[in-house]
Amino acid sequence: MVSALRAFYVGEFVHTVDAKGRLTVPSKWRFQGDEAEVYLALPNPAGFITVYPPRMVERFEEQVSKISLGDAEGQRMLKQLGAMAHSFGCDRQGRINLNEKLIAHAGIGKKAVLVGNFTYFSIYAEERYEKEGSDDPDLVNRILREIHV
Repeated sequence: MVSALRAFYVGEFVHTVDAKGRLTVPSKWRFQGDEAEVYLALPNPAGFITVYPPRMVERFEEQVSKISLGDAEGQRMLKQLGAMAHSFGCDRQGRINLNEKLIAHAGIGKKAVLVGNFTYFSIYAEERYEKEGSDDPDLVNRILREIHV
């Protein structure tokens, strides 16, 4: 396991989802202390699940706290998002448990694809992920030009 401050998420992993909605987080993505409820899973409008680790959860909380209690539309959106969101940690086998709303949102069946996005990861239904594919062979070049590393 790595330090929570140094954890980053890269790669693509296909894992089986058991009858209880559990799937294994890749061992290289796990960190000391991840057994506590430190991850936040949110429904992504594109039909998959976005999972934020602790450092991203803190940033998310900062942004959410900026929505005024007097902002009725903002509060309505937060209520809807919060009702579908799920927080969790890993069990001893490195598994996480997704709630039924998120599984239904993403259309996840027996297999899920976990995809690293560097600072967070996404969980897709295997069929949706395969259909999405990459239609743009120049995408990586454009991304790397934008990052300026």
